[in-house]
Amino acid sequence: MTWDELYDEAARARLVEEPAKRVPAPVRTPFERDRARVVHSASLRRLAAKTQVLGPQIDDFVRNRLTHSLEVAQVARDMAHPLGCHPDLAETAALAHDLGHPPFGHNGEAALDVLAKDCGGFEGNAQTLRILTRLEAKSVDADGRSIGLNLTRATLDACTKYPWARPATGGKFGVYADDLPVFTWMRADAPADRRCLEAQVMDLADDVAYSVHDLEDGVVGGHIDLAALDRADELAGVWETVRDWYLPTASDDDLTAALARVRAVGRWPRASYDGSRAALAQLKNLTSDLIGVFCGSVHTATRDAYGEGPLARYGAGLVVPAETAHEIAVLKGIAAHYVMRAQSRMELMSRQRELLADLFEALVDSDGEALDPALRADFAEAPDDAARTRVVVDQIASLTDASAISWHARLVAPRRT
Repeated sequence: MTWDELYDEAARARLVEEPAKRVPAPVRTPFERDRARVVHSASLRRLAAKTQVLGPQIDDFVRNRLTHSLEVAQVARDMAHPLGCHPDLAETAALAHDLGHPPFGHNGEAALDVLAKDCGGFEGNAQTLRILTRLEAKSVDADGRSIGLNLTRATLDACTKYPWARPATGGKFGVYADDLPVFTWMRADAPADRRCLEAQVMDLADDVAYSVHDLEDGVVGGHIDLAALDRADELAGVWETVRDWYLPTASDDDLTAALARVRAVGRWPRASYDGSRAALAQLKNLTSDLIGVFCGSVHTATRDAYGEGPLARYGAGLVVPAETAHEIAVLKGIAAHYVMRAQSRMELMSRQRELLADLFEALVDSDGEALDPALRADFAEAPDDAARTRVVVDQIASLTDASAISWHARLVAPRRT
């Protein structure tokens, strides 16, 4: 089966049809073109200076949002290929999955959600769709309005981790109210609230990558001592974090069994990390082994459910065994407990939220004058206060950690002198 047969004309369609290139160029599939557009986007470059778990200014070893996205892309591509879905589609979705993250990681996301309450809140995944279809400068429609990168329907759908508007009860979502027209076009004929297989591959690749890599960063940074997990009192705190953040109904027995399985992987360290090349090599090989174990179990379970042949779009769903889900959650919980919940980090996070609130107030008070030129124009054209608030949020979300601090120094500090 060819790619054109697996992904029909509707899947390859773009919101605005594009003319053939006048300049001779290598022949590329529509999904290869999509991948190139994301790779060359300014939004992807900005991820190099945005927090993953530890801020990019902390150490040159730790991952930032860009290096994390590159690692997710590699895992997603390796998962997609044996399943038979288009590897460029899965890779592009992985490269784009964090484009909507604001400065200061999930802490910044939570702060902006509060500040944006009058215009529908903030969600990094909804912001990603907004960047890809509106904010990133590449293409325009017949009326001269920006349509972002003008990606294919299948690629946009693969980038959408939560294909629904904000639920009344709260929670994750993938589209703001004023982006519903392009969302509706993207989801034409898609089953309601169901993610395509490529989006599921991207989501699992994200979980797998940060479960092992955040653990590695935490160990190398001195925040996590894996030998401490031999103590019952330490495990009790970790299991509380796992339930608070990831698996509310998981029992101690389930989590203890999951930890035993991952510790049975041959290269799991048996002593505290000492900074030697041998210890670092052991960690690197452990991450590789764990990624292989997790992806292999999902591939086997999915093939057992659907048989052989190419799986794509809505023809299949990724099958994640419960044991694998527990193992991934345990690793994420270890990093969350010892890094994200550390007291020093909690104090830093409080200061970060205050900084973003100050910056939001200063930008609103500037009546659009302090915004970047493109967003200044959006602010001027906004029909009401809610739309103007959304533009201010777009501006803050686009900033890196460092630029948020410098904008605060430029716009807020003078107001207090």
